[in-house]
Formats: sequence, structure tokens, C-alpha cells
Amino acid sequence: MKRTALAAAAVGLATAASMSVFVPPAHAAPPGATKDAAGAQARAAVDPASLAAAVADKAVSSGLDKLAKGPDEAYSRVSVTRGTSDMYFVGYERTYKGLPVVGGDAVVVTDSAGHVRDTVAAAGPNTPDVQTQARISAEKATEVAKTRLSRVDDSAAPRLVVFNWGAKPALAWEAVVSGLVKGRPSIQHVFVDARTGKIADSYDQVREGSGNGYYYGQVTINTSGSGSSYSMTDTTRPGIQCGGQGGTAYTGTDDAWGNASGTNLETACVDALYSVQREWDMLRDWLGRNGINGSGRGFPARVGLADVNAYWNGSYTNFGHNQANTRQASNIDVVAHEFGHAIFQTTPGGAGSGNENGGINEGTGDIFGALTEAYANNPNDPPDYLVGEEVDLVGDGPIRNMYNPSALGDPNCYSSSIPSTEVHAAAGPLNHWFYLLAEGNNPGGGKPTSPICSGGPSSVTGVGVQKAGQIYLGALNRKTSTWRYTNARAASVAAAIELFGANSAECNTTKAAWSAVSVAAATGEPACGTATNDFALSLTPSTGSAQPGSSTTATVNTQTTSGSAQTVNLTASGLPSGVTASFSPSSVTSGNSSTLTLAVGSSTAQGSYQITVTGTGSLTHTAVFTLTVGTATRDFSISASPASGTVTAGSAATTTIGTTTTAGTAQAVNLSASGLPTGASATFNPASVTSGGSSTLTISTAATTPAGSYSVTVTGTGVTATHTTTYALTVQGTSGGRTFTNGTDYTISDYSTIQSSITSTATGSAVSPVSLSVTIVHTCAEDLDIWLRGPNGTWYAVDRYGGTSCTSYGTRTYSVPVSQQAAGTWVLEVSDVYAGDTGYLNSWSITL
Repeated sequence: MKRTALAAAAVGLATAASMSVFVPPAHAAPPGATKDAAGAQARAAVDPASLAAAVADKAVSSGLDKLAKGPDEAYSRVSVTRGTSDMYFVGYERTYKGLPVVGGDAVVVTDSAGHVRDTVAAAGPNTPDVQTQARISAEKATEVAKTRLSRVDDSAAPRLVVFNWGAKPALAWEAVVSGLVKGRPSIQHVFVDARTGKIADSYDQVREGSGNGYYYGQVTINTSGSGSSYSMTDTTRPGIQCGGQGGTAYTGTDDAWGNASGTNLETACVDALYSVQREWDMLRDWLGRNGINGSGRGFPARVGLADVNAYWNGSYTNFGHNQANTRQASNIDVVAHEFGHAIFQTTPGGAGSGNENGGINEGTGDIFGALTEAYANNPNDPPDYLVGEEVDLVGDGPIRNMYNPSALGDPNCYSSSIPSTEVHAAAGPLNHWFYLLAEGNNPGGGKPTSPICSGGPSSVTGVGVQKAGQIYLGALNRKTSTWRYTNARAASVAAAIELFGANSAECNTTKAAWSAVSVAAATGEPACGTATNDFALSLTPSTGSAQPGSSTTATVNTQTTSGSAQTVNLTASGLPSGVTASFSPSSVTSGNSSTLTLAVGSSTAQGSYQITVTGTGSLTHTAVFTLTVGTATRDFSISASPASGTVTAGSAATTTIGTTTTAGTAQAVNLSASGLPTGASATFNPASVTSGGSSTLTISTAATTPAGSYSVTVTGTGVTATHTTTYALTVQGTSGGRTFTNGTDYTISDYSTIQSSITSTATGSAVSPVSLSVTIVHTCAEDLDIWLRGPNGTWYAVDRYGGTSCTSYGTRTYSVPVSQQAAGTWVLEVSDVYAGDTGYLNSWSITL
């Protein structure tokens, strides 16, 4: 694999430092990662993220509302993101017969009390006749994909997917090729129809923008190092660093950076770091997001791009200069715009496809630029809603205007032409909406007035930029890969109600601002002005079987999720010929349950049927019951290998959960575990498999988990049956030694970050330097960025990514200077910063 984008990087310790006279204290966690004490007390001993995941998994298993899936489909949980007001957004990817479904993603919104508040899905179940055998080879698909580029520098092995962004699902190869298009960097995801060899769709991971090199004078930035060795690497915000085109951070013999020159690249990095650090803090303080990616990490920045441009390419931001080459494009709204693309990519649904989706992506960058500029409130660059207003890119002033996009030739209003409009121009309606939401059409106080599109309200009164940002991030957390303007409106209204209530000015203003830019409400959009009573609905179990002439039952559970309890009327649809449904009772007060009985007639044909149970109150919710009629023609078995394991309290055990199709065709199997000891938790990777596949079960124990023997029950819930297997877990007490090991496997995917923890019971201070032994199965060690976090929250660099060629990782040992206590949780973090090579963390140990 070609590694021209990476250069050699140093290995060693990185400690928190800063520019000039400011020396920050050691953080207990990266900025934004800590939870407030009052909230922690209120949540008591329950981990809200784990609760959110469990509740969302149950909703997925029940096919709740928009989460209906076909008999050969499964959902796999990929993320749990905390939002404001203790809301959680749980992202899922869909598979069909084990293949990833592009355009099948979904989001479940839960609250900290364990209620499902919303479900969003990019598309419904796939038709059962999608072919899964490719006629076109992977090599041929790669060659077709390369035609999207004018120069090809690199390519990765394509993956076979079900492509569901088009009018009809189809089998396709997703090939990733990188190089140049018309002289500009490009990383293309190309979907090649696996049956015809034609390109079905593509999107460019590189998102371009432009900006200025305005300097902020003497500012405080977080860097790292000590003595006579410093780096423009922010260890308090993992992943944030700045350097040149080689990919490594700038270094120096002191902690004073730049010379205030518009052509000096170190100065450009001062501006870039200052800007992204303000964006990180804005996300934490205003919007409740943990880092740029929502999981406590950011991405590197590069300066010195030889182009009148700036861009985000999926793994780092890159900044060039203005046309006169007198300033670098590294001011707040440009830097925050490019990192705004990273936020768009790391919220559910990813980057998406199409000009309208791309316009929303560009508008998102502009919105985060405006938010960061407002948060920083730097007198050298006062907050406004102009993009790149000081760069004078080609002698024309700002490049976009958010309060009046048409002043610079972009559309103010949504129209049917937006889907075919260039992406930067297609951002116009979103930018206009955000200004109206934040400031209104006539805000006064020296702020500019903003036009209202034909058919809109007579006026809009703004809610303030911070609330506007909270509403928009709440919408982004509901995003799917098929987002269009109508979806953005629906998601933002849902977010406003969630954050401020239906009977709120914020709800009304959100709607009014969308109407003012000609984005109409979709059918079923909630009303503002009155408190909304709502409920949740689920089925236990969600599958069952019966012979002709017999019956099967399920419990219909309801729960009041907001407002007051209400009457919910129950009905069933999608019944096959000869099957009748009855509910006892036929209506319930939310919070109560009913028994569904499905009576199968003697003439009902054998087969598998999906029956939709609908609960109708002030709103309507659905869940799906899968009924198998006749002799079971589809079944599976489940097993654990090994079937037992012994761990020391505070460490983890792993086993492979295997499934086998024992009758008929393969089916989706959702996995869960019960019978865990106190303090232990179980995770499956993946959480759902197609029978015949396997999953890795990791049982993590706490240092306080009691010693003893436990029988953990692993349950596989399929379409036609439910089966269990057991895993015998033995927990031993801690030995008091000073070497601790975690032998759990963690998959390392491209552009992903994994964390593996070890709980130490050693006493006193850690003996510095501590010794690490790390075993990783990975073909390119140069792709990996490895950090160690101590119990007091301080991060230490272990092995930085970089290099011009690839070597296998294997087992490596390190000495890491530390200064803190030995007891507590130590975390090894491994990030894969490049494409083309994957692997897994096999084990690691630390001697304290």
C-alpha cells in the first residue's frame, strides 16, 4: 500500500503544555469527556449509555416504528452518542444476508430514563429477491471505479454491498479510489453494479471549501512537550495536531510559535489550532458534544496546501492560501467549516450522496463556522454570518452569505432545482434557515436583516445562536445517509420539541424559519403550541410459530414517554390468508399491556409472514411480529467456543459465539447475554449475525466483581426461533501483583479508534517508566496511533503513526514515563488513521 501521505513520526511521551505563559492543569479526561457531578448522582449506578444501547437494541429487535426489517436482514449497532438534555442517539447499520446495506442505516433516540423517543431509518426492508452473487469481479469493479479519476494514486479492495440509495436495491461493489480530479485531491467511493458493471453512484470523501488567513495575534493554544522539545500536538484534545503537508506536527525547541507573517506556515498552524480548539470547546460547552467525532477525539490539520482552497478528506483537514498568496486559509470560520464536515461525517448516516445531501453537508460546515466564531467572540474577527469574509479569495470579499445567500449568487429558497445545484450553492437554503432561526429576519442591534421567501411567514423572531446550534446538532444526530432538506426539517422540529418542548417558542421558530426558506412540512410533522402526549410500543416476543389450526401469542407492551397517559387502540395488519388477530384488551392506557393472539386457520399456507401491530393514540407507533406457519423450515443453532473462561476481577474474557443454519435458509440472529455477575457487562461484535456467521462476546468485569463461578446465558433471537447457549465464567480475586493483562481482541478498522482497559489494583505510585507489551495483528504499523491514559486522566503518546512503507506490527514493548498512582483503570487507545489495512488488538499488558 502506498504511503506517500505519511512521514516518519516520533515515538515517546507527550505531556500537556501550552503556548506562552499558559500552562493548563492535567485533565481528568479529554475536554468534553467528563460528566457533570449532579447528573452523575441523578443517574446513580446506571450507566446511561449502556441503558440507551439496551433499550435501542430492544426497539430494533421489535421492529419498532421505522425499524421494520425483512427476514434476511439484521441491524448492527455502531455508535452511542450523548446529546444535550441527557438524550442518546444510537446508530445502526443494516445487513441483508450478511452484506452491508448502503442506505439502510437507522437511528434510535432514547432518553436517560430508558424511553424510546424517536426512530429514524434511511429506508425500509429490502425486497427478498436481491441477488447476492456478483457477476462482475472485484478487480473489474476497481478498474471501473478508477475511471472517476484523472489520476489514480491508490485504491483499496472493494467490498460487496446491497446498494439501496437508488430506486431499487441492487448488489454492488463499493470501491474506494484516491488521486486527482481536474488537478484537485479526490477520494471517491464508487458503487459499481455487481451484475452489470455500470456505475450506480459515487461520492467524493474530499469536501472542499475556502477561507482566509486572518491572524489572531498573541493567543493561547494547547501544545505538548517540555524542556527543549515541543510539538504542535494538543494532548488534551486527542487527535488534534497541526503541521505541514507531510502529516507530522510541527516541532520546536521552545513553546513560542509563529511570527505573525501571513506566509509563515507555523503561524498558520497557530491560527488553525486556536480555531479548532475553540470549536472543540464550543461543542462541549454549548452543544454537549464530546470532541469533534462525538467520542472524545478530533483529527489532524495540515497547512501549506499549494492551492487557493481548503478541504476535509475524511481523515484530516488541509488549508491553502488566498489567490494573492499573502495569507493562509486558517481563520476561525474556515477551519471550523472544514472540521464541520468531520462532524457531519461522524454523526449517524455518514457523508451521504447527491448534490442536495452535499449542499446540507456544506451548509453544516458554514453553521459550525458561525457557531465557533460566535463562541470565540474574538475582537480581531467579530462574529458574523459571512464565510471567509476577510480572505479576499479572488478580490471579491466573502465567499458565502448566510443571512442573504442571493447577495453572492446562491439561492435563498428551496426549489426543485436544488438537487441539481452545485453543492456550495445548494447550501444556501440551510444557511438562510440557520440565520433566521438564530437571529430572525429583523434582529436589530446592528445585525443585518434577512429576506423571507414567497409564501413564508410575515416575520421570524430568532432564538439565539446557541439554541439554534443545539437544535441543529439534535437534528444531525437523527441524520441518515439519504438526508434531504425535508428530512432536515423533520429532524430539527423533533430536536426542538425534545430540547424545549412542543409548547415552546423554539419549536414554532424552527418551523417558521423552514417555511421562510420554502422547505415545506412533511406529512405527520408534530404540531407546536401544545404539549405532546406520546407513548412507546413493543412486542415480547417479536417472533413466533404455529401449525395450521393452532395459535401463538405475544405481549404488546406500552409505555408513556411524554405528557400524560392516553388510550392506545391496537390493530394488526399484514395478516396472511386464514390468520386472524385479536387483542385482550383491544385498547389499553399507555403503561399497560395487552395479549395478542394470532389464530392460524387450517388452510393457511406454510411460510414466514410479517405482521404489523399498530398502536393509535394521539400519535401512531408500530412494531413487527414475524409469524412462521407450519413445520419450521428455517432454524439455527448457537454455541460458544470456548465454553468457559477464567479472569481476574477487573479484566475481560472473550469467546466466539457461533451460529449454524440447521434448516432452510439463513436468517438474522440478534444476540444478548444474561446472568452476568455484579459489575460485569457483555458486548457482542457484531450484535447481530446471519446464521452461519459468528460474533465475539466480550465479558468485562470490574475490580469489585465478586470472585466465584457464574453461568452466563447467551440468547440468539432469530426470525423463526430463539436458542440459547451457556458460558461458564470464573472470576478470581485480584492477586496484588504489578503486571496486568487484557487479552480481549478488538477489531481495528480503517479510520476507527478502539480502547482497551485494564484495572490495576497495585498500590502506591506507578514506577516510572511503566512497561507496556502490546500485541497487534496488523499489516501496517505505520497506520496506527497509540496512546495510554492513566487513572488520573492524563494521556501519554506511546507510538505515533507515520512512515513511507508498511511493516507488520506483531508484539512491541515500550517504556512510558508517567507520574501518577498505580491503582485504577489504564486505557490503551489505538487509532487507524489510514485506509487499506485492518487488523485487531490481540492483547496488551502493563507493568506498574
